[in-house]
Amino acid sequence: MAAPKKSRGPAGGQGRPGRSLALILIAMVALTGGMFLADQPTPRLGIDLAGGTSITLEAKSEPGQESAINKTNMDTAVQIMERRVNGLGVSEAEVQTQGDRNIIVNIPKGTNSAQAREQVGTTAKLYFRPVLTVAQGTPTPMPSASSSGKPSPSASPSASASDKGQSSASPSAGATTQGRAVTGALKADSSPTPKADATPSASAADKAAAAKLQKQFAELDCSSKASRAKAAQGAKPTDTVVACSSEGDAKYVLGPAEVSGTEVDNAKGAIDQNGQWIVQMEFTKDGAKKFQKITSRLSQQQSPQNQFAIALDGEVVSAPFVRTALSANAEISGSFDQKSADDLANVLSYGALPLSFKEQSVTTVTAALGGEQLQAGLIAGAIGLALVVIYLVAYYRGLALIALLSLMASGILTYTIMSLLGPAIGFALNLPAVCGAIVAIGITADSFIVYFERIRDEIREGRTLRPAVERAWPRARRTILVSDFVSFLAAAVLFVVTVGKVQGFAFTLGLTTLLDVVVVFLFTKPVMTLMARTKFFSSGHPWSGLDPKRLGAKPPLRRSRRVNAPTDHPKEA
Repeated sequence: MAAPKKSRGPAGGQGRPGRSLALILIAMVALTGGMFLADQPTPRLGIDLAGGTSITLEAKSEPGQESAINKTNMDTAVQIMERRVNGLGVSEAEVQTQGDRNIIVNIPKGTNSAQAREQVGTTAKLYFRPVLTVAQGTPTPMPSASSSGKPSPSASPSASASDKGQSSASPSAGATTQGRAVTGALKADSSPTPKADATPSASAADKAAAAKLQKQFAELDCSSKASRAKAAQGAKPTDTVVACSSEGDAKYVLGPAEVSGTEVDNAKGAIDQNGQWIVQMEFTKDGAKKFQKITSRLSQQQSPQNQFAIALDGEVVSAPFVRTALSANAEISGSFDQKSADDLANVLSYGALPLSFKEQSVTTVTAALGGEQLQAGLIAGAIGLALVVIYLVAYYRGLALIALLSLMASGILTYTIMSLLGPAIGFALNLPAVCGAIVAIGITADSFIVYFERIRDEIREGRTLRPAVERAWPRARRTILVSDFVSFLAAAVLFVVTVGKVQGFAFTLGLTTLLDVVVVFLFTKPVMTLMARTKFFSSGHPWSGLDPKRLGAKPPLRRSRRVNAPTDHPKEA
């Protein structure tokens, strides 16, 4: 006799809803704890809510280079502007393209807007300057190599020039771990401060200027972005200047500019014959003559006077050694990977960027106006939430409690994630994003309604609550997933095809849609399973929202018995 088959439990399982609830509760506690550990108890606010300055710039191509307004050049310009604004000590500035020829720069309150406008509106300044002296990037003089145990500049690896007349250089021992071709904490001699006779063009009568330069160099602190940006601010190409490395680990005395970045014809990352990443440079005709002149002189010097610094907006992004005289073509080699080689090549292209920008508009948003907008948005959200609650209570009665608990879980997840995304990816909650969160209330409530109505349909068919909850779930689950997929797809398309603040609306809508799926699966369904075991809901209390009489339920379903044995009674005639 065959053993009877074990019946499978309904989809979703009635027995272990606590596991799902424990998982989502752990996630909420972890996110809340991370929010406070990161010292970010509130979401970061955008410029329209926190106040600040918004600058709109329009790209203008140089005469004869109308095709220069393209995505590559615009992205490069965005990088330059971000670098400059961050150099002012601004950590929450937003620089992004709008359309194919506009750039929007949003600078939060507390920043000198006039200085920021000047920084973002000018063309990048790239110069090749000879290195006169280099030291550690702090005011304290760097100890000698013998006492510190650090390798001297001459010990840093550097390949010799190839037969094609190409230079090579590599990061020194103090280079950053990212592999960027920058010279780290180097030492020129036993006294790292510049001397009056260190500058070739200086005369003996310029002792006062040399003393001033020496004092600036000794006091220069490159540890902060603001100090690095101010180091060579206002300097002319013909001046001898002090400068910091872009990473802040070294400071330099640089001679007058020998070659301008506009004389770089092309720069790109490439792989040499040994399979190593290098940066290849090509100069214009005039630039090649100047570059040959400076490299001829530098190749005869001792370290660090045989280095030339590539300075972008006053910051040294690379300081390679020169081993031989070069002409129109050169290469920089060292501890490069593809990203660091491409990054340096892009920097070399900054000075040749054939674009200028015209200021279209400047909008100042006060903190008071931003606060009023935020308050209005919160009031609108509160009104929308109140209307949803009133509807749920009036129509679903006891089921409204489950919906409200689910909305609270969704709200906690949304708030904590938005707070953590501020320092993580720079997400800022602007007014459109607040609107997206308000719209999400309706989307989330719609998922609960779909599930509740499926349960009520099962009760109308005559089933009791516990089997009705489990039988309704597979059908409701499919509907919820399809509905949320459509909402998420719309948000994703809107995020991709739009720019500026509209992306905040799309991002928030997409985020809350994903969280809706998480909450319904891991919170609403398990809570509904637990509630179905209580007497209040399972008995169909009039205030439970699941009263069979009120729903017009059919009589309970009964299974008919089948008689398999043949009857002994003859048929009647």
